[in-house]
Amino acid sequence: MTVVAAPLRPARGQLHGATLALTALPDMPLVRPGDDLAGLLIAALRRAGIAPASQDVVVVAQKIVSKAEGRLVRLRDVRPSLRATALAVDTGKDPRMVELILSESREVVRHAPGLLVTEHRLGFVMANAGIDQSNVEHPDGEELALLLPLDPDASCARLKTRLDAAFGADIAVLINDSFGRPWRQGVTGVALGASGLPALLDMVGQDDLFGRAMRITEIAVADEIAAAASLLMGQTAAGQPAVHLRGLRWDAAARPAADLLRPRRQDLFR
Repeated sequence: MTVVAAPLRPARGQLHGATLALTALPDMPLVRPGDDLAGLLIAALRRAGIAPASQDVVVVAQKIVSKAEGRLVRLRDVRPSLRATALAVDTGKDPRMVELILSESREVVRHAPGLLVTEHRLGFVMANAGIDQSNVEHPDGEELALLLPLDPDASCARLKTRLDAAFGADIAVLINDSFGRPWRQGVTGVALGASGLPALLDMVGQDDLFGRAMRITEIAVADEIAAAASLLMGQTAAGQPAVHLRGLRWDAAARPAADLLRPRRQDLFR
């Protein structure tokens, strides 16, 4: 499936594009712990007849990265702490899931019935520390939970190395996940990891159409790409966990997705 976006106005000297083409890679198999994810992506790109060029982007769903990296946990092996048990009462969640969430978090930001928002160990402020049970196989009734990758930027860098070698190009890689927003309904795709592109583009000092210098504008390039890819990936049973993007060009230096995290000293709401 391919979506072609309307023409974009180029940002001055740093980000360009007239047309964006996004293609969901067909027939991606279910990924299991230990699978060669880079090899699966290379094969899927070739099946689709796509030879990635430099500054193309491959967007990969967090779930298949976590699965390939073996980030599955058996809930029967989790022993809830007293704190997890108390939070489970307040939120109505499984105490074992709460214990996993706490183990992956720096702090609890908010909690309410049915809701537990934490600061993940990597700095993401998100529901349930990104731990999920959807689109995860539960063999023989075994309850499993899936954690985020240990280091999403490093995961992207490893995938990029393999893709670059396979296609002889300088390809960007993103890991996409679905986030809710505090002041808006619904979820949208965001970039957990990035390699090979400017995840955050600083426009401060650039002139607008009328010559007025931008003072604070930064563009979350990786998040915007992740959100576009998320439209094809879907949220339930679409089975399209990898998307190829072509048409975006930049001449800014590559920056990791970690640069998208707002420093706590600038967080006015915590």
